[in-house]
Amino acid sequence: MSTQENETVNEQNEQEQEQQQQESPVQESDPRDVKLSEMKAKVDELNDKYLRLYSEFDNFRKRTAKEKQELIQSGGEDVFKSILPVIDDFERAIKSNSETSDVKAVNDGVNLIYNKLKSTLNQKGLEEMKALGEPFNADVHEAITSIPSPSEDMKGKVLDELEKGYMLNGKIIRFAKVVIGN
Repeated sequence: MSTQENETVNEQNEQEQEQQQQESPVQESDPRDVKLSEMKAKVDELNDKYLRLYSEFDNFRKRTAKEKQELIQSGGEDVFKSILPVIDDFERAIKSNSETSDVKAVNDGVNLIYNKLKSTLNQKGLEEMKALGEPFNADVHEAITSIPSPSEDMKGKVLDELEKGYMLNGKIIRFAKVVIGN
């Protein structure tokens, strides 16, 4: 075949391809468009997951804040409920004191109520700190004043306790106010 014949065959092939493309409505899609649509779908899916997770976390945060607030408001409720019987005992003692003249009976009644209150508070975790005769410790004692010590071995130690110190479940809630020997 000559070059002219080759050109004619090529032209015919091109014309046939053009006709086929015009006749067939199905066109091949661009692979970049397919990939782009897949990426958009993936982004939409991830965005939806993110929004759901964010909403869930926000609800969790609000719920825990509400629970914390309720806990703070009603935190001492059990302590107060346990002290109410002691208040009832005090009221009965006051009523009884107006009718009796026996000082020993009144004193015994007050001591019983005091011991009941102390044991109730001990059950809730309140502990009395021992300070008298102990070496002064600024972490647990508050020095009000210092006085000359009666003996050499009492220097730097607590000679008197003006207010007792208390711990609640191992945490100091009130320092002992003490007098130190110097």
